Amino acid sequence: MAMGKRKTQDQQTLFIPTTKLPQSAAHPFYAKLNEVLAAWKFDAFVEELCAKFYAEKVGRPSLAPGKYFRLLLIGYFEGIDSERGIAWRCSDSLSLRSFVGYRLDELSTEHSTISRTRRLIDLETHQEVFQWVLKVLADYDLISGKTVGIDATTLEANAAMRSIVRKDTKQNYQEFLTDLAKASGIETPTREDLARIDRKRKNKGSNDDWENPHDPDAKITKMKEGSTHLAHKQEHAVDMDSGAVIAVTIQPADEGDTTPWRATVEETYQNLNAVRENEQASRNLHPNSV
Repeated sequence: MAMGKRKTQDQQTLFIPTTKLPQSAAHPFYAKLNEVLAAWKFDAFVEELCAKFYAEKVGRPSLAPGKYFRLLLIGYFEGIDSERGIAWRCSDSLSLRSFVGYRLDELSTEHSTISRTRRLIDLETHQEVFQWVLKVLADYDLISGKTVGIDATTLEANAAMRSIVRKDTKQNYQEFLTDLAKASGIETPTREDLARIDRKRKNKGSNDDWENPHDPDAKITKMKEGSTHLAHKQEHAVDMDSGAVIAVTIQPADEGDTTPWRATVEETYQNLNAVRENEQASRNLHPNSV
């Protein structure tokens, strides 16, 4: 076989038929997942559930609920923790574009639209969709609920330490240090003066005194690698028989793992009850089912 050489193209083709656009075989996992979602009428379910969040009359083009929740699934399965990353990954993959439902000549959704849709749909609706997924898993015998494991991980918040302010006076960190320097007799403190005063302070990053105004729930926390950031703690409960995630909660990052687990257990209990109620309703509709 002769070696080919990469050729540079001076001018891009102005028009190209969609039939000549590059196509790839569908990813087997996402193709099967779409079959399952279609069989359970997922799009009709989420459209009815989310109808209250959209205007009744025609407005600006929106992100369909079915596409939005598929984008969240991509983030979970691909291990992507940002909406910008989800948008980029989807635009770069033909198989993921097909999974979400984009035409070949259609632009994929920008991250800002994903973010707006997330803020539009409330937390309770996201929880209903999560419970719907659990009911589907239970129908495939992937939820037993007999043995549940709870684990937590600390996630860096999308908030900067340099933006923290005092809870009482709303001063930022620089202003606070300047006042301390002036109180100690330095009328015009320099950066070196402020740094020296800051080094001598104890408990300088107390969550009792400081918060980020853009994310008050984020806590000043030391991460696993030793750096200090604003963060949240994510706790998830997992069915140990199948590996299915059956509950997820967000807890204060400055609390130990032995403190907030009760909230996750309560969430797990509620989700499993929703699954059992659905199974009981199915038996009532089909008395002969086992």
